[in-house]
Amino acid sequence: MLPQMRPLPSSPAIHAVHRRTSPAPPSIRGLGQHGRVALVRTTAPVVCRSVASPAANQGAPAVERPWKLSDARLVLEDGSVWNAKSFGASGTQVGEVVFNTSLTGYQEILTDPSYAGQFVLMTNPHIGNTGVNSGDEESIKCFLGGLIVRSLSICTSNWRCTETLDEYLRKRNIMGIYDVDTRAITRRLREDGSLIGVLSTDQSLKDKELLEMAKNWKIVGVDLISDVTCDAPYEWVDKTGSGWEFNDNQSSETFHVVVYDFGVKHNILRRLASYGCKITVVPASWPASDVLNLKPDGVLFSNGPGDPAAVPYAVKTVQEIVGKVPVFGICMGHQLIGQALGGKTFKMKFGHHGGNHPVRDNRTGRVDISAQNHNYAVDPESLPEGVQVTHINLNDQSCAGLVFPKMKLMSLQYHPESSPGPHDSDLAFGEFVELMKNNRL
Repeated sequence: MLPQMRPLPSSPAIHAVHRRTSPAPPSIRGLGQHGRVALVRTTAPVVCRSVASPAANQGAPAVERPWKLSDARLVLEDGSVWNAKSFGASGTQVGEVVFNTSLTGYQEILTDPSYAGQFVLMTNPHIGNTGVNSGDEESIKCFLGGLIVRSLSICTSNWRCTETLDEYLRKRNIMGIYDVDTRAITRRLREDGSLIGVLSTDQSLKDKELLEMAKNWKIVGVDLISDVTCDAPYEWVDKTGSGWEFNDNQSSETFHVVVYDFGVKHNILRRLASYGCKITVVPASWPASDVLNLKPDGVLFSNGPGDPAAVPYAVKTVQEIVGKVPVFGICMGHQLIGQALGGKTFKMKFGHHGGNHPVRDNRTGRVDISAQNHNYAVDPESLPEGVQVTHINLNDQSCAGLVFPKMKLMSLQYHPESSPGPHDSDLAFGEFVELMKNNRL
């Protein structure tokens, strides 16, 4: 692991900068996807310093080098400054830094609306090697504030690739940094919890100015759903592509499902359609009375970003619908259901973000490998009598699923449409269909 350095509270400005004393391994530079490749030996970058610490070589004459120099900074609210190299867009952006333990699927992460207001740090060190393609989009745009990676691939190798990750982010005005010690930052987040950070390529801004921006920015209590929901109702008809379909036990009946878009992912809609559902998607603020007038067979409350306590209008909507028709909540929808039932939600230390979370179904003992993305959780002790905790996260025993038979509801804290297991959790959509079918009897 590259060395790291924390600010020393009892010391004056720190002027020492840690570097490797032994030669660093060569890095690879290329001339494009199919160009020649040359090995160039580089020096390890500065990993971390304090806001109070100027670089050791400040004022030294500029030296032309055949590789990119550090031109970006990540400043965390704890005062640490991480030098890096930029890709994608330039500028200055503030966000909450979270780490994601998925080995792949970075394009799905980039287009997941649940990451609005956040910088995503990938713990897998090598990112970008498969490029991007139009088929892996989970929404119409990128919603996250920035991407942090250790090693950015300089070439792509995938038959579906249409452009590089750098080109993709640049077109969508999303910032990215690389050549930074993501392992050291991840350990800091695990120890101290999620931290607000500032990404900047603006050399005119001082470290202390960026630190003040981080300290003055808040995400708790902010309504992020309003920025990611759709503007008007629409019908969704696309199923999972035939080349990717795996479910042979689809229902012969058709069920009308209204989906509240709190930041819904396209694959949730595809899986519902593949199970024979007719789907109407409505904005987050759509009146519950208008939805009930459509006489749906069921209502799905989707995933979404931020604090469920910051959207009381959504909690009220859930309260007005629960008990009248079968409902299914996913991620944010699960948390809103918890609050609507009178329960409480709380902010986790660093949340769950990744595609390798084991979840146990308490009803059967079955363990699924799940994809998760949330910073808040439902407190099961605060739920009323009759609500059953069906699933728990085996990493920390947190609540991962609920049912309330009396109110015809079910919910999951994780993403059953994702495929880390690969298809362990897809059974949840079949369970929702059965819930609607039994309600017809």
